[in-house]
Parts: sequence; C-alpha cells; structure tokens
Amino acid sequence: MSQQPPVRSTGSPPPRPDASMSLLNNVIDHALDDGYAEATARRTAEGGALPRTVRAKLGLAAGLVLAAAVVTLGAAEARVSAPVVAKERQDLIDRIESETSAADDLEQDVERIRAEVGERQRKALEQHGGDQAELVALLSGATPVHGPGVKLVVDDAKGTDTGGGGPRESSGFSDTGRVRDRDMQRIVNGLWESGAEAVAINGQRLTALSAIRAAGDAILVDNKPLVPPYTVLAIGDGKRLSTAFQDSADGQYLHALQENFGIRTSISAEGDVRLPAAPSLTVRTAEPRGAGAAEATGRATADTGKGTS
Repeated sequence: MSQQPPVRSTGSPPPRPDASMSLLNNVIDHALDDGYAEATARRTAEGGALPRTVRAKLGLAAGLVLAAAVVTLGAAEARVSAPVVAKERQDLIDRIESETSAADDLEQDVERIRAEVGERQRKALEQHGGDQAELVALLSGATPVHGPGVKLVVDDAKGTDTGGGGPRESSGFSDTGRVRDRDMQRIVNGLWESGAEAVAINGQRLTALSAIRAAGDAILVDNKPLVPPYTVLAIGDGKRLSTAFQDSADGQYLHALQENFGIRTSISAEGDVRLPAAPSLTVRTAEPRGAGAAEATGRATADTGKGTS
C-alpha cells in the first residue's frame, strides 16, 4: 500500500498592505452612490434618456426651436445696435479730442501772452533802472544771469518713516524722510542770507515775491510743481557762499535733516552757474513821501506812542 505524502500546513495568508485603510478602499470601490448606479442602469434598460412618445418628442423639438429663436433674436439685435453704439463711441472720442485740442490752444495762448507781458516788464525795468539798470534786472530776476556760485542738491531719504528727533518739532509730518516745502523755504532763505545774488530751484528762478508752498506731497514754486531731487543753484562767490551757508542756522538745519532723517544733500562750489529769467514778474512803483507827509506821520506817532513799520 502506497503512502501519501504529508500535507504541509501553509498557515494564514499575509495581511494586505492597505488593510488599515478600509474606509479609503470603500470610498474608492464605491465611488458612485448605489442610488445613482440603479438610476443609470434603469435608464439604460429603458433605452436612454431620450423621450419615446410622439408628444414628448414634439415638446423637446418645440423647446429646441424656441431656444434657437431666442439666441437668433439676441444676435440680430446685437448686430443691429452695434453700429449705433460704435457711432456714439466715435462721437464721444471726437468730442474729447476736439476739447483737448481747444484746451491746448488756450494754454499756448496763455503762455504766449505771459511771455509778452514778461518781456515788456523786463524792458520797463531796463528803461527806468537808471544807472543801476543791470543791478535792478538782476535782483528782480528780469534777465538770465550766469557766474560763479554753488550747486545744492537735496533729495528724499531712501527709506521713509525713519523716526527720531530733530529740528522738526511739529507732529504734522507723516513722512519724515520726505523733503517738505518748509525745508526748501529755510534752504532758500539761508542762501539769500549767506550772500546769494540769484537763486533758482529746478530751473525756476526765484524773486522777492516768489512763494514756496505745498500741495499734498508736492512742492510748488510759484504754483509750478517740482520733482525731486531738488537742485538749487545760487549765484555768488562759490567757496565763500558755500561756507557761509553751511555755517548758518539754516545750513545746520539741513545738516540735522540729513543726520536724523536720512535726507540726502550735497553742496559744491561751481565756476559757472546759469540761471534763467523769472517766468513772470510783478512790476511795482513807489514814490518818495513828501516832507509834509513825513511831519504828519511823526506827529501821529508822537500822539499815539506807537511806531511805524
């Protein structure tokens, strides 16, 4: 009798690598809900989603025709109204261009008239200046000048809101790293006080009646905006003017702005500085007061005890 070979015990099968992810496996294996699967199978068994009766087919056809009619009508209306809209747009563009051209012509007329008035004012200064006609024209800014002087460049700080103390005691400065109109006022006044004979900022000649103001963050000189860096040119003895300005209170003020707020400055003596004439001048005349008027003023001062200026 033959003996059968012994049966070896294989043991339990090894666990699946994804045995611990039963929930994920269930989601993957049943991605489609059972109800959706049954509905899909039922539509397939009934011959698809298309209607089978004549009435249903007619209803579907009527809906498609109505949709096509609405789309066609909208396209036709858009095509009809397109030329009208284009014409209105072109009319508006033409009107804007016409008004812009008219404004440009008016601005040119204003500049031409302003130049004529300035030229007549300069001639009046030259004719009535007497022996000091050249000096009067120089001091009033009526004529362009050139000669030795200084070049002072002032620019905003590289970073803003630098903070710290310094000469700006007012809390109205929201950005202490920006050059302000009051800074330029002190710089220009310091140059005049140090002996400058003529001053210009970014090509704008200053006179005794010039105004340096602010409009937002912009600095205006005689209502014309300036863009940093601000280049200040002054006519005078270059080295002496530079030294006198840096030693003055306004020069120290500018130095404090540089040290405390990072405002960038540089000053140098120049052998030849050229300044243009002032764009507009205000010519005023004065007459000496007579002896009678002077005596009346003296009596009024004695009576009131107040002086005159």
